[in-house]
Amino acid sequence: MAENKKILIIGGGMSGLTAAVETAEAGNDAVIVEKTPFLGGRVAQLNKYFPKLCPPNCGLEINFKRIKNNADVTFYTLAEVEKISGEEGNYNVAVKLQPRFINDNCTGCNACAEACPVEMPNEFNFGLDKTKTAYIAHNQAFPFKYAIDARYCKGKACAKCVDACKYNAIDLDMKAETVNLNVASVVIATGWDPYDAGNLDILGGGKIKNVITNMQMERLASPNGPTSGKILRPSDNKEVKNIAFVQCAGSRDENHLPYCSYICCMASLKQATYLREQYPDSKVRIFYIDIRTPGRYEQFYWKVKEDPNVTLTKGKVAKVAEDTATGDVELVVEDVLAGKKITEKYEMVVLATGMVPSTKNFKIPGDISYTNDGFVAMSSLKKGIYAVGTAKNPVDVAKSVQEATGVAIKSIQSARRSK
Repeated sequence: MAENKKILIIGGGMSGLTAAVETAEAGNDAVIVEKTPFLGGRVAQLNKYFPKLCPPNCGLEINFKRIKNNADVTFYTLAEVEKISGEEGNYNVAVKLQPRFINDNCTGCNACAEACPVEMPNEFNFGLDKTKTAYIAHNQAFPFKYAIDARYCKGKACAKCVDACKYNAIDLDMKAETVNLNVASVVIATGWDPYDAGNLDILGGGKIKNVITNMQMERLASPNGPTSGKILRPSDNKEVKNIAFVQCAGSRDENHLPYCSYICCMASLKQATYLREQYPDSKVRIFYIDIRTPGRYEQFYWKVKEDPNVTLTKGKVAKVAEDTATGDVELVVEDVLAGKKITEKYEMVVLATGMVPSTKNFKIPGDISYTNDGFVAMSSLKKGIYAVGTAKNPVDVAKSVQEATGVAIKSIQSARRSK
């Protein structure tokens, strides 16, 4: 039997956090393995949830507090599962821990970042700005402990951060190590990645400065984002008063993502409210194939649609071009309902890029099968291994939390069957 009836959760996003705290509070040890330096996943990068439009840090902070107050939850960051073997009640898991180069003496004082002379693209803000190689993702990051990115750090050839730290918290000799765990069950909560807009040549993704993705829009609107919540276009920091959203940017396209990514319509409707609240004279136009707002989200759709400065146009964007003189973006679109082609310019364009399961490019090692699109094939999972949230299909935050609670129960049942 697995010692202490441990349950392994792979992924420290909202699904993984929920599964972990629900499991631990029911009396089982929970171990979270997260590949990045911080917990929170994609939710930590959002400005607001739909449809209530409340900030995600509320929900994250509650879960972080539950973890801090519960000795039955252990977590490893900068960690990836290397091997899973065994059976329900007795899985052996090898976890590789990459060096953080910061130890538990860190107080989050920021001295290392101030001293660091090297900048790198800020991945948390999707490259909209830069950060130091010694960094903390955002002001409510958990754990609130700095990390040093080995890809950019000059190591002992620089070591200015070491000299600046008063707490001996920096260890540039830190090495990778492997931790072996024996667990009763495994929860795959690996989350998702935005579809690479660079693949969308026809929509200007990655090539036109003022064409951004929906997740970049979240960061622009976030108070802890690169512009402190002010929606400014990347090319010249101009306030955006005229914006277009392009739906299904890569989704429902056999050349990219053949499936609907579920959240994109609601995300664009939500982001339309960001602009309208910030700039009362702003205008928004959403180009869509179908607007999909399932269940209770229909009311939110009608609320946004009633805004006279928000226009929804059924039509597929055929061409995106840049006006090099102004930085504006010109769209050529087939207006299906009007039966004509329209050409219009916007100060900024947001591509509603789709949701790609993280397991598309990073498979969990073990006897696990995947669909052609990279989602975990649920019918193939062995007893005691469960997938939740976007690891198995595109879902929103609310559904991910619901599913994670259900999976926590199943994981506990696996542990009890192994007695």
